[in-house]
Amino acid sequence: MKPSTLTVGSSGGRTLSGSRPDHRDVAPTTGQVFNVMRFSTHDGPGIRTTVFLKGCPLNCWWCHNPENWQHVPSEVYIADRCIGCGICIETCPNQALARTPQGIMADPARCMHCGRCVDACPSEARERTGWPVTVPELVRTIERDIPFYEQSKGGVTFSGGEPLCQAEFLMAMLKACGQLEIHRAVDTCGYAPSDLLLQVARFTDLFLFDLKALDPVTHRAETGVDNAGILANLKQLSGSGADIVIRIPLIPGVNDDEQSLSNIGEFIAALPRKHPVDLLPYHAAAAGKYKKLGIGLRGSNVTPPAKERVAEIAQHLSAFGLTVSVGG
Repeated sequence: MKPSTLTVGSSGGRTLSGSRPDHRDVAPTTGQVFNVMRFSTHDGPGIRTTVFLKGCPLNCWWCHNPENWQHVPSEVYIADRCIGCGICIETCPNQALARTPQGIMADPARCMHCGRCVDACPSEARERTGWPVTVPELVRTIERDIPFYEQSKGGVTFSGGEPLCQAEFLMAMLKACGQLEIHRAVDTCGYAPSDLLLQVARFTDLFLFDLKALDPVTHRAETGVDNAGILANLKQLSGSGADIVIRIPLIPGVNDDEQSLSNIGEFIAALPRKHPVDLLPYHAAAAGKYKKLGIGLRGSNVTPPAKERVAEIAQHLSAFGLTVSVGG
């Protein structure tokens, strides 16, 4: 039997023939990713493939993926790995690399981020922080794990950065995965036009919605953006009937005091529908990434909350009638 044709313009859903669609017929919409993590168990139900898309409109100092802030691929130079062989200089088609007192550095005006220096380096002193991928290419990676999704009731999660920054590519991937009957989750900060979010919701089975702070002054100071649109989007998304898990990154000095927690609890309890809450306690596991990228980590001296304190916070929020769990 000839497989069904998968088109980006379709609305998703099950195939009438019962056979899997042929993703080779998908229009080659291209996106920018910086990681594809298979066999993830922390980004939605079951065993999942988490696709990290590049780009984010926020600037949260506790971010675990600082290499994802830029919307375009780039390369990172790790000087203490460099053996000074010069192979990268010889490989660069644009003569963008040169020896300096700091090591072999790239001229931003010449570098086209082709990644050839990364592939050529024998000591892995250069790393890629993203690469372009088409819908068919990414679908081929995702569908390899369909048996695991089916056994564990898992699927694919689009994360970031902020996946809504690449709305066209995200939409195409959601539709493609829908044709393959793969469960689809979107991990979002909610900072996007409401009509775009609702359009994405048509092809999304679950939202993992980050809620960082209720106070607008605090939110702007800690993330760089206003939260009025985020809160309005969460209300509208809840009222639309979408399945949502509300994720609260628990950040010391930002949202872990009693008043902030009460404000968050009251807001969630007043949403049109009931949604489970997942607490994500702060940790400094990404400190190595900041050092590699040459970025100062504002939270380097922040102490992660103790388990006892996290348990107290979970109990505090549960008093608002919320179902609260603690994530990793």
